[in-house]
Amino acid sequence: MHDRNCLGTTRKVVVNPAEAYLAAMTDSMPTIDETLAELVESFDLLGDWEGRIGYVIDLGRDLEPLPETDRVEANTVPGCAAQVWLTQRRQDGRLVFYADSDSALSKGNIALLLLLYSGRTPEQILAFDARAALDRLGLPQALTRQRANGLNNMVGRIREAALATSASG
Repeated sequence: MHDRNCLGTTRKVVVNPAEAYLAAMTDSMPTIDETLAELVESFDLLGDWEGRIGYVIDLGRDLEPLPETDRVEANTVPGCAAQVWLTQRRQDGRLVFYADSDSALSKGNIALLLLLYSGRTPEQILAFDARAALDRLGLPQALTRQRANGLNNMVGRIREAALATSASG
């Protein structure tokens, strides 16, 4: 858990929550819509896109490094401007995602998605309209076409993991 200072306010940001306290977090964990509302508020406070992109990059700096054993071709997200690795583990009916990238912006983008998705049930993940959420943040419009496609591919991989998990029960 890291303190994030956004225009004079400090709030806790959890990226890649440790599995040891995930179960305790889930009872008090904000809903996916509450997390999105917090992100929208932060983006609105930051105002211009330079500040918003800086915030996204800062989120990426807080990601724990992905072990080399997870940096394999099977875990890469295709179509991204940079190398992005995404893996997940199931714990207590929830998916916990882990990710990394060799690009600061791509790493920030995946960190933002982990804030929304990690620690959720497959049903919660599949019920969430990621396209509308990202549009609400205005993120796709601030990115190059290739990076916006990469962001969509990251969401796609998260949804695929949720579909596979919900199908396997």
